[in-house]
Amino acid sequence: MIPEDRLLSPYTGWTRTHWEGLADAQLAAVRPYATDRHALIHLPGPASRSGRHSDGLEGFARTFLLAGFRLARSGDNDAGGHASWYAEGLAAGTDPNSPEHWPSMRECGQAKVECASVAIALHETRRWIWDRLDEGVRQRVVAWMTDLLDSDVSDNNWVWFRAITSAFLRSVGAPWSASDIDHAIARTEDWYAGDGWYSDGNGAGGPLRHFDHYSGWAMQYYPLWYCRISGADADPDLLPRYRARLRSYLDDAQYLVAADGAPLYQGRSLTYRYATLCPLWVGAVFDATPLPAGRTRRLASGVLRHFTEAGCFDGRGLQSLGWHGEFTAIRQPYSGPGSPYWSSKGFAGLVLPAEHPVWAEKEESLPIETRDVRRTLTAPGWLVSGTAADGIVRIVNHGSDHAFGDGVGPEADDPVYSRLAYASHAAPDSTEASLNDPLDSHIALLDAEGHPSHRRPLTRLHLGVRTAVSRHRAHWPLGPVPAPYAHDPAPSFRTGPWITTASVLNGPLEVRLARVDGPVQEPLRLRLGGYCLAAAEPPFTHEGTGPGAWVRRPDGLFSTVVALRGFDEAGVATAQDANALGPYSATPWLATTAEVQPGTVYAALVCLSGVVEGPAAAEGVHLEVSYDDGTALASVTWPDGTKDTVRLESPR
Repeated sequence: MIPEDRLLSPYTGWTRTHWEGLADAQLAAVRPYATDRHALIHLPGPASRSGRHSDGLEGFARTFLLAGFRLARSGDNDAGGHASWYAEGLAAGTDPNSPEHWPSMRECGQAKVECASVAIALHETRRWIWDRLDEGVRQRVVAWMTDLLDSDVSDNNWVWFRAITSAFLRSVGAPWSASDIDHAIARTEDWYAGDGWYSDGNGAGGPLRHFDHYSGWAMQYYPLWYCRISGADADPDLLPRYRARLRSYLDDAQYLVAADGAPLYQGRSLTYRYATLCPLWVGAVFDATPLPAGRTRRLASGVLRHFTEAGCFDGRGLQSLGWHGEFTAIRQPYSGPGSPYWSSKGFAGLVLPAEHPVWAEKEESLPIETRDVRRTLTAPGWLVSGTAADGIVRIVNHGSDHAFGDGVGPEADDPVYSRLAYASHAAPDSTEASLNDPLDSHIALLDAEGHPSHRRPLTRLHLGVRTAVSRHRAHWPLGPVPAPYAHDPAPSFRTGPWITTASVLNGPLEVRLARVDGPVQEPLRLRLGGYCLAAAEPPFTHEGTGPGAWVRRPDGLFSTVVALRGFDEAGVATAQDANALGPYSATPWLATTAEVQPGTVYAALVCLSGVVEGPAAAEGVHLEVSYDDGTALASVTWPDGTKDTVRLESPR
């Protein structure tokens, strides 16, 4: 057990020694699952759609990335024998006659992803591994990598796997592809949304709407690491461009972490966990951060400690598929047992020397530890509200939904992208039921059979400081909704009225409003869901008569919905083994018992708080609605006397 240092790190107690110790422990834990010469690491867990062979390469490549960061500043000390162990795996994996040979890029698309991790690890361990490899092994590594050149890749962050590989190949005098590099740079410009944010591709065209942690752990990471590998070979204009963008991004991203280190739960590939730290460290490595050095380490150690204490490592010292502990429903079809080890990106700070300020300076507090925080994130269309009293971060989402089309045609909702709100301490249920019956942090029209409408794609209408508005065309899937990324045929849809949704924020409180406009061709009711809470024990639930409903976790966290206008029914939906934050989950909801009336504004108070208890959330909140030539004006007066007004216009 490494002792805490509360003088250097008064908030977390962790130092660089803790990081190095945890890196060594992870690398030791995976070794029993390696093949004889270490080229494949077959970790326990369900296979990905790419199969066991690919999953074995993934286990090697992603832990090799961790070893690369660990060795980069280890001087002459490799007590764990990481260099020789992974060098043996390189020799066997690139030998076509070895039973442990790696799949080629042409036969396995996932190998293209892992190739980039191998390339970065080799760059960071040149004197440890590459310079000591037998010339024949070096030639085999080059031959395996060059298979990636000019090959087809997905039109998203995958373009950088080719570019990173070309940069490494160029650095060792091997064949490389200038067109791969040029393509990655050009597409990255196409996906830049401003204020430091990137969309991870844009589907089949149309507006940028793919915002999640990939904006940081991929789109900020690879371009700057490309510059690191390329050195003087990189276009000199790139480094200052990418550094400036990362500074802007981190100025926003620092507000997406709770006081206890819990990151925002939103987006795909969440099993990568503390890979969310990657852009934070990249900012320090490239002098591309607005954050004080002590705050950078406070954030990083806070997040890493959060996950370790929440059970992300099992009794064998392995990371299972999940968020805290094991939760296999979090996986996408491309996720295999080695996938969680993309979290290795979160250790990129180890390439900095021990005397660097991020390791040597005293930890500094986070903004949310000293005051409530409010932030408008223009690129993704989010409003951030963090509260110092409970340390919770929340966002309302009026701009991002990960739609794959052009943003016009209907698509099924994805729970981790299409909800109205996300938070650090609440997560959407992730089951087949939640795909077909979206409830938490959602507004839907219910048809005669009780089937809820879906929201994606949405259109942003307004994004202010405490107010935001979006609109979507309600639509119902004609058949079961397939899991995202499963390559199953998408259902067709029937469409209905337009729903204009608004959020008005004040600390932990949100007044959520909805207006429905024609065509209304069947009896429809309106339903609104609050935040879904999950815990190891069943949360306490209450269905009020106000109407209102609330859920309380054993630790005192409340999720509350209270009707302010139009809703007259309340309830709580419960589930088991459906949520990444615990086996028992519950969501409070409101609904109308009468048919929805076009043009009418419906409103509710929504609250996620560790301080405000249940129906007390609505005390002192007053709503007034007026109309001006068909436009609804909703004014909210808060208990502190402040007032916000938002416009809900009818579609033209």
